[in-house]
Amino acid sequence: MPVYFASDVHLGSGGPAAARAVERRFLAWLDFIGKDAGAIVLAGDIFDFWFEYRRVIPRGYVRVLGKLAELTDRGVRVVFFTGNHDMWTGPCLARECGLEIRTSPQVMTFNGRRLFIAHGDNMQIDGQPGLKLLNRFFRSRVLRGVFSWLIHPDLFVRFGRWWSGRSRKSHRGGQASAEALTAPLIEYARSYAAAHADRPIDHFVFGHLHAARDFRDGALHTVHLGCWDERPAYAVLDDAGELTLKRFDR
Repeated sequence: MPVYFASDVHLGSGGPAAARAVERRFLAWLDFIGKDAGAIVLAGDIFDFWFEYRRVIPRGYVRVLGKLAELTDRGVRVVFFTGNHDMWTGPCLARECGLEIRTSPQVMTFNGRRLFIAHGDNMQIDGQPGLKLLNRFFRSRVLRGVFSWLIHPDLFVRFGRWWSGRSRKSHRGGQASAEALTAPLIEYARSYAAAHADRPIDHFVFGHLHAARDFRDGALHTVHLGCWDERPAYAVLDDAGELTLKRFDR
């Protein structure tokens, strides 16, 4: 059965009208692929901001959460990779919606093919010590616990949405081409493939960069999923193990 991939939906971003339009588009896609999906892989930043307290989660996503729960209740496997905007995912999405949560890159096998799947942040940043420190700071479990105990949910969600909007704008490629934006992750994939030549990777799947691209160079194949604010891009792995990048224009 086909396996579908998407990332960078950024649910809740922008104004109310824009956020609702993206939500409807994503729900339409879930309905479309849910007819034959064997699995769905959500490769990070599905939410523009997500933080779980023990008994509180952000409001505004009930339709999406209900749809994901419906899919998993029907037996569709849904794997959720955390991104830099929804890294603070707790047990709710697993317990209530049946999602499999992954917090780091994974090699997974679908339809007889080995896939390396990652959101794409925290890669090729060895020359950016400030960014590495910031990522370590925000991914700290201690910091997460402090926030959940000391900061009221309304205040923290307001701060988180402001920070997410700022981060999203700062990472826009501007005039940079998809080729330029995706080059660092392609080099990462090339290095990884060379270091693991004894167990070849058939396809690499990345999000994060908001640039849709299907890149092939000999045995190396990387798919970059793009974002959902204009012309959403997703990927499908068919029964024969071929991975294809597609647009969703409905």
